[in-house]
Amino acid sequence: MELPYPYAQAIPTRWHDNDVYGHVNNVDYYAFFDTVINTYLITEGGLDIARGSVIGLCAESHCTYRAPFTFPETVHAGLRVAELRTRSARYEIGLFGEGSEEPAATGWFVHVFVDRETRRPVEIPADIRAALERLA
Repeated sequence: MELPYPYAQAIPTRWHDNDVYGHVNNVDYYAFFDTVINTYLITEGGLDIARGSVIGLCAESHCTYRAPFTFPETVHAGLRVAELRTRSARYEIGLFGEGSEEPAATGWFVHVFVDRETRRPVEIPADIRAALERLA
C-alpha cells in the first residue's frame, strides 16, 4: 500500500486490542506510533534499545482520531520527520486502514535523545540523525 509518507510499516491488530465497544482502543494508537518510530530507528538508524548509550524518550505526543480499527485488521502506519533539532525530533504519523486513502488517525510524537544512564539530553548520534534526515 502506497502512503504519502517516506516510510511505511504494516502493523497487524491483535485480538486483545479490541475493547468492550468493539474497536481498537485509543491507547493502542499510541502503541502503533511507538512501533513505527522505533522500528525505523532500529532498522534504519542503528538504535540499540538494549545496550546503546543513547535512547529516545517521548516528551510529547498527540493523536487525532477519525475512524476506528477493529481486529482482525492491518494498520498501515506512515512516518515522516517534521522537525529535526540537535537533541530531538518531531515525527508526524498517519494510520491508515487497508485500501483507505484517508487516515483513520494522524498524530505527532516528540523524541528527546538522552544518555541512557543520566537521562540528560544529548546530541542525536550521527547514524540516527542520517536516518531521520531521510524522512525530513
